[in-house]
Parts: sequence; C-alpha cells; structure tokens
Amino acid sequence: MANGRQDPNSQYPGVSNTENSITRNGFRISTVKLPILKAEPIDQMVAKLGIAVPEMIFGDNSVSIAYPSKGWSIKFNAFDALDRVDKTGEKMLQVAYSREWQSTRQDQHESINRVIKPFDWSYSTDYKGTVQAGDYPFQPSARSIPLELLKRPDPILFFDEVVLYEDEMADNGITMLSCKIRVMAERLLLLVRFFMRLDGVMFRLRDTRVYVEFNTGEIIREYTAKQEQYETVRETLSATQKDIHALMRDPNAISELLPTLERTVEYVKLS
Repeated sequence: MANGRQDPNSQYPGVSNTENSITRNGFRISTVKLPILKAEPIDQMVAKLGIAVPEMIFGDNSVSIAYPSKGWSIKFNAFDALDRVDKTGEKMLQVAYSREWQSTRQDQHESINRVIKPFDWSYSTDYKGTVQAGDYPFQPSARSIPLELLKRPDPILFFDEVVLYEDEMADNGITMLSCKIRVMAERLLLLVRFFMRLDGVMFRLRDTRVYVEFNTGEIIREYTAKQEQYETVRETLSATQKDIHALMRDPNAISELLPTLERTVEYVKLS
C-alpha cells in the first residue's frame, strides 16, 4: 500500500496522506479523503447541480478502481452521485419534515435561493459509479458475487471507508452515502451504500457492490434497492428485545429487514 503525498497547491494546507492506493495485477485501487467542502466550492457545486447540497458534503472524496492498460475505470464521488438525485420533485418525500428541512437551508448560501428547485431532499440516489469503459462496457448478467470466496479468512492488504455526503434531515433522521473497500491478494469488494432513515416515515437502502477477481480480470457490479415503512421496521425490531435505537442507526441490521425492490447484475471481463 502506498500513501499519497500532499499536493502543495491543495486548498487544505497541513492535510497529508489524502490519497491511499494499492496496485494488484494491473488494477490500481485508490481512495481520497479530505475535509468537508468550504463555502466557495459548495456554492460552485450548488450552481452546477441546481439543488442544495447535504449539510456534510465531502466533495473531494472518492474511491476508484482502474485498469489503466485497458483504459477502464470506475469511480465514486459526491458530485456525480448527487447529480442522480431526482430534480423534478416527482419523487420528493411529501411529508411535514420537508418544509422544516428547507427552512434550515434558506440562509446557508445566497446562491441557493437563485437555483434551488423542487427535488428529492432525502438525496436518494441510484448512483452506480462513474465508468470509463472504452471497449469494455458492463453487460447484464445472471452471475452472482461469489460470497464463499469473500468469506475466506484471506489477509486484507488494503481497507478504507470513505463518506461522500451526509445529512440529518432537519434532525428527523439521516441520509448518507458512503464507501467501504477491502482488497485481498486475489480479489476485492467495494460496497457503496446509500442509507436513509426518515423518522416516522421510512427506511431506504441502495447498495452498489463491485467485485473484482484480479487473476482473471472479471468484474461484477451488483445494485440492490430496498425500502420499508418506518413503523414496520420498528415493530420488527421491538420483538428482538435489543437496543432498538442503536439498531435503527445500523444499516447492516436494517438491511436484513427491508424487502428488495430492485436488483441488477452486470459483468465485464478485461481480457
């Protein structure tokens, strides 16, 4: 594993080790973690997106998997994820909290009042990554990620967690997009998870998993969308006699309780 060096032109003086990377069999895996965006970059992002951004926006963070010899890569970043948020207002959660949320945003940035329009203020995104495919595009597949290989106790050569954005929805829940990647000697798994809990309304989970087998150059991308009413989940958790409040903040625990609404699998072999 190689740690990145500080950019002398960085807007974050004193911040070091902003990029971590590892290379395996021609694949270069890298993560970038920097502080929350400052006011000027936020205003620029708002102007480009046409919507207000989450209260915690890590616009310079990213996770990428690249195979340079084939000109192939997949990258996850906050801007492209937010650009997939519904901007028509058709999928906006029409609940009492929405006015409360908007009132918390009106005075944050002058540019918001000029460009803001109705949009899904839960920041729900179906973002599956920004792909540079060249001659190797993903194709629909009936394959599944080989969980039995991932359960093996292989040494982890590289691990990182990267948050792209987070919002507490006017103290009425949480919405978050984060990435978690682990690299073993022969394979890797990247999980990009959108998690939303809107108190009294619903839970929503959207997972993108990217699996890479280094020796064969095979890549599987799996996308799953889940959702359930808040009270249904709360009642199920109540029966467990465990710490309900802690479980409601745990996406792994919640995932098991949400029915699947959509699942797609894609595959590409870089050979």
